[in-house]
Amino acid sequence: MQVLVIDDSAVYRKLIGDHLQSWGFGVTLAETGEQAWRILEQPNAPKLILLDWVLPDLEGTELCQRIRKAGATGSYIYVILLTGKQGRENMLDAMRAGADDYLVKPFDAPELKARLLVGERILNLQEELVAARESMRDAATHDSLTGLLNRREIFNILEKELERSRREKKVLSIILADIDHFKKVNDTCGHLFGDSVLQEISRRLHSRLRVYDGVGRYGGEEFLLVLPSCDLEGAMARANELRDAIGSAPVVVGNVERSITASLGVAVSSGSGAKELEQLLSRADAALYMAKENGRNRVEHMKGSPRKSAKAHKAPAQGS
Repeated sequence: MQVLVIDDSAVYRKLIGDHLQSWGFGVTLAETGEQAWRILEQPNAPKLILLDWVLPDLEGTELCQRIRKAGATGSYIYVILLTGKQGRENMLDAMRAGADDYLVKPFDAPELKARLLVGERILNLQEELVAARESMRDAATHDSLTGLLNRREIFNILEKELERSRREKKVLSIILADIDHFKKVNDTCGHLFGDSVLQEISRRLHSRLRVYDGVGRYGGEEFLLVLPSCDLEGAMARANELRDAIGSAPVVVGNVERSITASLGVAVSSGSGAKELEQLLSRADAALYMAKENGRNRVEHMKGSPRKSAKAHKAPAQGS
């Protein structure tokens, strides 16, 4: 782990640096608070700091307060304050300023090493907690099989984009995509192969999207795509590009190879906001039903109120 040593004494910088290197730590040196601050502003800056209390340009406690203020939303920096000052009140002042530990000069080398190892352990634990939190957040918003957004999260995005399109008076389109004959794929090639098909089609869909588009697993072998600022002509073109991408090459798993196609239904928002969500989904769902009825592996769109409900297409779509 890299350690930033901030001390205006060349003697102490050399002494501490030699100790750190012999203990297996990386060393970055700074003579002043401002020099240290410039280092800390760089990407991948050290997270473990040995900070002298008395510096030529500012107090170590001032720098510590600045670090805490700037790092409120970033990764944690562990600060050990070094000082010649003794007494409980000085230790309390250091803690109030945001220091994590306090060591009086001249220090005992084994004690310094012990404090550094504690700091390293705490930083490692903090990184593990952050990683676990991100993993939980990802699990709450993404489908475990395909890695796409799950149904709830893609609905949340659609609601937000519908409201945005209403405020900004911009068009928004959605696409419902359904893999053709998916039940037959599972029945003839097995469910593990079917899972691989879902994963590969998800990858192909995701790779063709703009950075501000959204795609999620709507359910089973269906996918919902949200396309902000995309009119009917653009959405139809995008849907056909996606259809071509899905069928561009067979899915191959081991010795099993299968060509896969999909049917897609397009609907465009009328700009009435998030309350339009159900109607928009119903129109896309009806368009998808039309694509299935008209031969599959095609794109259809629905402008007005659908004559078939969302439930109407479910029966043929399960295995179609």
